Amino acid sequence: MPDPGTGGVGSLFPQQRALAPMLQGEGFRLRPWCADDLASLLRHANDAEVSRGLRDRFPYPYTREDGEAFLGGRVLSPGTLALAIEIDGQACGSVGAQQGVAERGHSAELGYWLGQAYWGQGLMTRVVGLFAPWVMDELRLFRLQATVVDFNLGSARVLEKNGFEQEGVERCAVYKRGVLHDLRRFARVRTQLP
Repeated sequence: MPDPGTGGVGSLFPQQRALAPMLQGEGFRLRPWCADDLASLLRHANDAEVSRGLRDRFPYPYTREDGEAFLGGRVLSPGTLALAIEIDGQACGSVGAQQGVAERGHSAELGYWLGQAYWGQGLMTRVVGLFAPWVMDELRLFRLQATVVDFNLGSARVLEKNGFEQEGVERCAVYKRGVLHDLRRFARVRTQLP
């Protein structure tokens, strides 16, 4: 199913996929996406509540074509590191980072989502707790940042519990489903590399 003309599954090039980790956490595993994840991707992504706080490239309804486009590497920018969150053998969400370029190559944008069946269990806090330090070391980042839509208090708590600090608010930054929203900007920074 990956499109040979693009980056492939999850937007990673084949050689990057081969180097992508399998990180084991408490009650989950982070691993590269694969074509066999389509059914579980559709089951968890096709949810209005999941897509509500995400960018429009994550649509609702989330169709088979949307899932095939994602797994075919046609949604995320090439080189984006997007890992599946596997729970009990099923891909139930994703966590990833898009590294900056040129003078911003020392920073990356963090993104994540999780199927609603797993909300409220502290799972995403543990996922970000495992992924953030790993990706900062792996990509040699000084800064990992994320934006959260104003109503998504759970996502803000996930970041705060993992050492991200709110830096500010981008007022009236997002128009989603007929409503104007602010974006809260969070970052985790360091001044030295290990």
